[in-house]
Amino acid sequence: MIPFVRVKWSFLHRIVGLRWKTNYRQGPLLTAAPARPLVDEQVNITGRFLPPHCPVTLLAQMCSEEGDLWEAFAHYNTKADGTVNLTRDHSVGGSYLGCEPMGLFWSQQPAPGSREGLRLRKNNVETPFVTLVSLLEGHVSPIEGQITELAVTTIERWYMAPGVRRIEIRQHGLVATLFLPPGPGPFPAMLDLWGFGGGLMEYRAALFASRGYASMSLAFKGHKDLPGPRKTMNVGDSYFRSAFQLLQNHHQVCADRVGIIGLSFGVYLSLRIATQPGINPACLISINGPVGSNVKLLDEEGRTETSDCEKKYWWYDNQGHVTFRDASFPGNLQPGSKVKIDQITCPVMYISGEDDLSIASIENAKLIEETLSAAGKSQLFTYLSYPGAGHLIEPPYSPNSRVSLWSVKPEKMTCLWGGNLASHAAAQEDAWRKILSFMENQLIA
Repeated sequence: MIPFVRVKWSFLHRIVGLRWKTNYRQGPLLTAAPARPLVDEQVNITGRFLPPHCPVTLLAQMCSEEGDLWEAFAHYNTKADGTVNLTRDHSVGGSYLGCEPMGLFWSQQPAPGSREGLRLRKNNVETPFVTLVSLLEGHVSPIEGQITELAVTTIERWYMAPGVRRIEIRQHGLVATLFLPPGPGPFPAMLDLWGFGGGLMEYRAALFASRGYASMSLAFKGHKDLPGPRKTMNVGDSYFRSAFQLLQNHHQVCADRVGIIGLSFGVYLSLRIATQPGINPACLISINGPVGSNVKLLDEEGRTETSDCEKKYWWYDNQGHVTFRDASFPGNLQPGSKVKIDQITCPVMYISGEDDLSIASIENAKLIEETLSAAGKSQLFTYLSYPGAGHLIEPPYSPNSRVSLWSVKPEKMTCLWGGNLASHAAAQEDAWRKILSFMENQLIA
């Protein structure tokens, strides 16, 4: 009986196997690799087991920390083998065109019906941006009523790599966040300064730490732990000197390998810090910023009298969006505020968006280049200029906001930043790669 049972079960197994092979068909599958990347890493999105030469749509949706929906979509046609691969294939319609492996991320915009003036930023870097990517049947738009979902996948994009440590700094009057890479160090380091919008922006510093650099993001305006009022900058040179020295003297930091990066007003501050006695940064990275203050200064320490540049330089487009660009032309900067560029002794990389509608970055870059050249220091200057890029040049694959809300009180203002979506995305990707290369050459090599 035992042999008979074995034969019987073997026979049944073969029959079931034949029926399974005959009737079973693999359903559509959508994959993303890596599924948990850093935000500056490219993701390979692939659809499989689809009919050959058929139209499909890829839809990416993400909810911001403020609860707003951001989305992008693109139309593709599957290959003869029933696959679609975003690193290989070209979008033929939707939010972007052409072969753009990360197009579903950088082309995201607020969904129709969203609040006006939104800008996508990460406040809590200890959580990821979570994007849901859907594979849809046919060439469709997300606003269409009836869509057929074939497959989905989820992607978590992080600013903080595993092992990166986040440390809040509230000492000596400083308001900052320090990020340290995994390991004992010592590490090269960057002091990270943002624009006059204020607050404590941590995401770029967290990403630097994920790439092996100790990095400290420093607040100087608009934070509850800083001296008020919040709309003015009530800290001066001694504050920034203290911040640089705190980072430089940290036991896990290489004291002679500390650079400074600034965006917008942060450029002016970084240049100003670099010319202070006893402060010798190893390099400066300046992104779309002025060589002096476009806001009235209160004293020689650099504190500001007001929160805005002079209104005579404001300009409005036909939709009521404001730009402060004219206030930042070198000839219009506040008297006595221009940094003595000829005193800079470290390499400077200046990055300019040629469609910057907020700062006269091209003119300021030219002044830096001419001043260093006249001082016999032309070898210190590296200039990157990007056609079609706007003011907010950030880490790669970040969606660009051409306009966004600047203030609500005492009056509502929406500010013009500039930047064409695809050109700005290409600039961010190229600039980030060259920023990391510049840092490696100046801080590690």
